[in-house]
Amino acid sequence: MSAWLRRRRSGTPDYDPAFGDRALEEGCQDMAMGRWEGARDLLAQHPREDWDRRAHRIRLLADAAADRHTVDVWHASDPSDPDAAVLRAETEVMRMFAVARGGAMPGREALDRASELCLRAAGVAPRDPHPYVSLVALARLYEGGDPNLGHWWKELRARDPFHREGHHQALRYLSARWHGSHGEAYNFAWDTAVYAPVGSPLAVLPQVARAEQFRYAQAEQGRSAIGLAAHWSGGRAQWDLREALEKWIGGRAVAYAQDVADLNHLAHGLVHAGMEGEAGPVFALLENRATRVPWSYTGDAEGSFIRWRDRVLGS
Repeated sequence: MSAWLRRRRSGTPDYDPAFGDRALEEGCQDMAMGRWEGARDLLAQHPREDWDRRAHRIRLLADAAADRHTVDVWHASDPSDPDAAVLRAETEVMRMFAVARGGAMPGREALDRASELCLRAAGVAPRDPHPYVSLVALARLYEGGDPNLGHWWKELRARDPFHREGHHQALRYLSARWHGSHGEAYNFAWDTAVYAPVGSPLAVLPQVARAEQFRYAQAEQGRSAIGLAAHWSGGRAQWDLREALEKWIGGRAVAYAQDVADLNHLAHGLVHAGMEGEAGPVFALLENRATRVPWSYTGDAEGSFIRWRDRVLGS
């Protein structure tokens, strides 16, 4: 019996923010303990054109570094190192979001300093799209949004036109929660899904937009504001789900770094649309690996995942 099947039968989902990337997990542990050499070696040995996995690694390393000075020391010791510059910039963006989560939006001066760090990183690493991913994320924190967003988005797509993390950050910017509307978010997600190449996880972006709309309605208007059945099982919703199954899962030749997160969004949408038969292969691909989002939007995250997993796969 496989390890994941044993865990499934025990009832405990596997929550792993590194999504199985053990080298990344070790690098984050080192960063939290004040050692930056592990992150340096990890990023240095990483294939330069694998922007997808690089983005996943940089974001988790930055999250581990946000409440430490580890990456600041590394960057100060070698400001010309592109990996140090990019990670230092992303870490500063993480710090700005930590301030916002604490209830006080960071001031314009602090945001501009973070923006300048990102632009310097882009100068040190001119082919790397990640400094522009950081800028697109940071743009959400500017009051009324940032007028430079269009330029940053153009620069990002010039380096990687179908950058998974970049598109997710842009979707958040365009959501009703930040600087757009449900309509703008859906239109962006639909356009992205249509033009993304076969096998790209960007086909699931409409499910992310749909989950975020549900979350927003619940927070703004209360639990009865929008019904599960009507929200996920409508004609357009089911069409989006079938497109994701055909274009992404049907054409999936390689695993992307954040497939676990995207597969959870797809499985969540399928079960709430009444498409349990189609959800089986998606849960099988997950191998019991869960994420709290989007399951937490529709109830207890762990309980919901377990209930649907066992119902679809058989307990």
